[in-house]
Amino acid sequence: MEFDYRNSVKKNGSLIPPKDFSSFMVGKVVTVNKDMKNIIGLARRIAKSEAPVLISGASGVGKEVFAELVHSNSKRLNGPFIKLNCAAIPENLMESEFFGYEAGAFTGASKSGKKGVIELAEAGTLFLDEVGEMSLNMQAKLLRVLQDGKYLKVGGEKELKADIRIIAATNKNLEKMILSGGFREDLYFRLNVIPIRLPLLKDRKEDIPILSLYFLDYFNKQYNMEKKLSLEVMEELIDYPWPGNVRELKNTIERLVLISLNDLITKNDLTYSNFVSEKYGFLEKKHADNPAYDGSLSLKEMVEEYEINIILQAVKRYGSIRKAARVLKVTPSTISRKLSEYNRKKGTGK
Repeated sequence: MEFDYRNSVKKNGSLIPPKDFSSFMVGKVVTVNKDMKNIIGLARRIAKSEAPVLISGASGVGKEVFAELVHSNSKRLNGPFIKLNCAAIPENLMESEFFGYEAGAFTGASKSGKKGVIELAEAGTLFLDEVGEMSLNMQAKLLRVLQDGKYLKVGGEKELKADIRIIAATNKNLEKMILSGGFREDLYFRLNVIPIRLPLLKDRKEDIPILSLYFLDYFNKQYNMEKKLSLEVMEELIDYPWPGNVRELKNTIERLVLISLNDLITKNDLTYSNFVSEKYGFLEKKHADNPAYDGSLSLKEMVEEYEINIILQAVKRYGSIRKAARVLKVTPSTISRKLSEYNRKKGTGK
């Protein structure tokens, strides 16, 4: 189903949200994007198998939501869905967290032992988030679980059956990590039986309106409010490149719900300083009359700085990327791209 937010504008400029979001949802995935619908179809088809799944994509695109979608459409849907963030567990604790341990396995160990995530996920799904952060030592142990379907608890002597389906996720390029020695090639092939690649939010902009209204409805219910989004705010949200993807959009909507003084959220709430400057990570610069004199910038860098300042002044003066683009006779996506590229260069020093 398609969704055109421009057909749901009240006289006061507020947007009317759908009465029911279920027609735009599959599981917890909210989308009207064709590519996303195709990926959802793939996820539902492969869910019936027991094969490992590797979900890749940038931070915030919704990898865990898709892992849950696969689980809820699988034969294991009545079993547990257990998540382990591989980046959040210290290396010295990873093995006991993963496999569990027997009573008295090491100094300070619980007298009753401990279940690991493999045992906790029995008859269900184990979701390994940020699998690219796993050490080579743990990668070898995970490989054995995938190959043999068995494991040993820390301090244990009896092999146990691993009755789990593994779904892994990463925001890293594992193929590059293989070449640099950071990830095992054999493990990659074991995990990558069914690959799912999730797109960036900026590459599915038609999802921004329905996602924004969905999150608005969610936080209105959570905070017992009745906030509305204005058309001008929605256009700003659509123009923005969202480097933090869906997670950043969700956080932004929550913030707007909480900080807006009136029921209608306007661009006074989504101010230039609070949105453009903060989100892009830079502030407007005040250059001296002749910045080249100190020799700190090349001609190319000075031209880039001057261009960015013109863009920033235009956005500040006209109140939105869309209006600034019209005055500067460029597309809104051109302004968004130039701001994003500038921020990336400043962030990396390149």
